Amino acid sequence: MTRPLNRAALGRPAAPVRILHLGLGGFFRAHQAWYTAHAPDAADWGIAAFTGRNTEIPTRLTAQDGLYTLVTRTPESDRREVIHSLSAAHAGADHAAWLDYWRRPELAVVTLTVTEAGYTRARAGGLDTALPQVRADIEALHGDAEAPVGTAAARLLAGLAARRRAGSGPVAIVPCDNLPDNGPATARMLRELAGELGRPSWHAAAAHASYVTTMVDRITPWSTPEDAATGWTDAAPVVTEPFTEWVLGGAFPAGRPAWEEAGARFVSDVAPYEQRKLRLLNGAHSLLAYAAPLRGHATVAEAVADPLCRAWLVDWWQEAGKHLNFPARDLADYRAALLERFANPRIRHALAKIAEDGSQKLPVRVLPILRAERARGSLPGGAVRVIAAWLLHLRGDGVPVNDAAAPARPALFRTRPARYWPPSIRGSPRTAN
Repeated sequence: MTRPLNRAALGRPAAPVRILHLGLGGFFRAHQAWYTAHAPDAADWGIAAFTGRNTEIPTRLTAQDGLYTLVTRTPESDRREVIHSLSAAHAGADHAAWLDYWRRPELAVVTLTVTEAGYTRARAGGLDTALPQVRADIEALHGDAEAPVGTAAARLLAGLAARRRAGSGPVAIVPCDNLPDNGPATARMLRELAGELGRPSWHAAAAHASYVTTMVDRITPWSTPEDAATGWTDAAPVVTEPFTEWVLGGAFPAGRPAWEEAGARFVSDVAPYEQRKLRLLNGAHSLLAYAAPLRGHATVAEAVADPLCRAWLVDWWQEAGKHLNFPARDLADYRAALLERFANPRIRHALAKIAEDGSQKLPVRVLPILRAERARGSLPGGAVRVIAAWLLHLRGDGVPVNDAAAPARPALFRTRPARYWPPSIRGSPRTAN
């Protein structure tokens, strides 16, 4: 028999909201919310989180007073805990509530997990003002500074502007997505949006924050209500792996939770850690997402169990490792840990999900290695394999394409015979190529 999951039953009141989050998905709830719940001062640091567009998840979480079960899944067993750091959950369309939190003097930190595509960046790294959703938000804010907007850039800038008008002090904006220099990238996005809006007040709003750079890591696949199984009726559980890492660098003008006591690391230079993760973990994920389905695999664990896919990983890691600022022993340990994490058969990490928005991911995960190797006169087989598999993916092979920014698929991709593509990708899972 199960019991309703609520704070009265647990005797755990909601903490006052001092953190605002954009992107109410499983990763946020397994990562930033987990670190906050495990900080010794968690009782002082509640989180109000907003979705992008989804209304179902905030409805489920609100019915549970923001509580949910985190299932930490090892190859042998599950460990379950109820996470209590989420004090409020809102649908993204609730723009009035979003601005209200920004006006509060006690707000100190704003985190976001909106995926690479959510930063609406152009190829050169700045704000892509040609995107219809960006243009629509610019038009809306030109007419009314508090008009409902949809892109992450506009939502953040509108919030900062509302905060300045209310006379509240600066906050720390903490992006937690897989972008190099994600703090400066976010700052640039808001500065350029302010430039499009023109008025000095918008520029002052963009400057009314510090921008913290981060590296985040925790594999978090999709879950179902059945994953909770704790004796509580939980409509919003999250499944994750035991490993977790959070590296941060930057200023917090209004304070922050003691995340370091929960295992987070604060450093002066995040770049080596983010490059290691982007290249070795995320680059490997992209390789498997596009190449492994061509051999019949649906999850990361299935792919890593295939000796040929493991050999492809080794090829990629050897190339990428040459361009990372870490001792060889540390990189070897990191790669060994990745293989162990990837091989966990009870973490069903779907390759189709990883494959989404490849046109946003490959330029930061793979192309820097390809360019660096070509500059040295080398043709890097590992990087070329990722690009070749991605082109096959765009052609319609493997998992379905889900990438709004993907290049149009020309006739070349649709008609070129398979013999033109690398036979080691096309091989059977039973073929020791």
